[in-house]
Amino acid sequence: MITQHDINQKQYQNKSLDYLNSQAHSEGIEFNKFINEVQKIEKAVVLDLGCGGGHVSYNVAPHADLVFAYDLSHEMLDTVSKAASQRKLKNIFVQQGIAEDMPFSDQQFDVVISRYSAHHWQHVPTAMKEVNRVLKPDGIVIFVDIISSSSPILDTFLQTIETIRDPSHVRNYSVKEWVYFIEDAGFDLVGLDKQTLSLDFDSWVKRMKTPEDQIKTLRYLQEGSSDLVKKYFKIQNDGSFESHVGYFVFKKLGF
Repeated sequence: MITQHDINQKQYQNKSLDYLNSQAHSEGIEFNKFINEVQKIEKAVVLDLGCGGGHVSYNVAPHADLVFAYDLSHEMLDTVSKAASQRKLKNIFVQQGIAEDMPFSDQQFDVVISRYSAHHWQHVPTAMKEVNRVLKPDGIVIFVDIISSSSPILDTFLQTIETIRDPSHVRNYSVKEWVYFIEDAGFDLVGLDKQTLSLDFDSWVKRMKTPEDQIKTLRYLQEGSSDLVKKYFKIQNDGSFESHVGYFVFKKLGF
């Protein structure tokens, strides 16, 4: 039986360097926010959940005691390990696994950060409960991911283009859905910001090695979309567009 985890692993074969060098993944206003939170904690132990190319780990490692870069893809983790060594970041350790069942001890981490990963997870509610389990009582969690709109038209368009580009895509959730996941897992949402992510179309499909016929389908959908869709996503003539991003900060209830 082929699972979503199998699809994810297959989809990210031979793509780790593309994600390591991706401007969309290596840059972002959120990195300084991550650093500020980590610096507040003496000898912080940090989990980079769904680390991908490892950019969260590289940014926070100089300010933390230990950083665990955790991902489903062995290939991504090999790239992160090599890149950390090249950067002389000796406090980054890689670990393979799924978000829904983590091989870490209870209350192991001061900070859990997940950036542009959760839309690949097979079951977010289960993963959120795992985050609660591995987080220290007074720890902090920061999630950053593309968010969907409550509008069915906008939501359908987003999920469609994401899946055509990347079959490992599960879902970009709305703010309302994220608030439910957070609270249902025993957390208190203490901060929510919204930002945008500019995506160059050619780079977006190139790093995923999207087949040419699927690229044509993506452009067909963009060009044939309604004015509402084109305006919301700021679709350009070359296919480049903007996605809306949520920055969620939460803690265990009572802390």
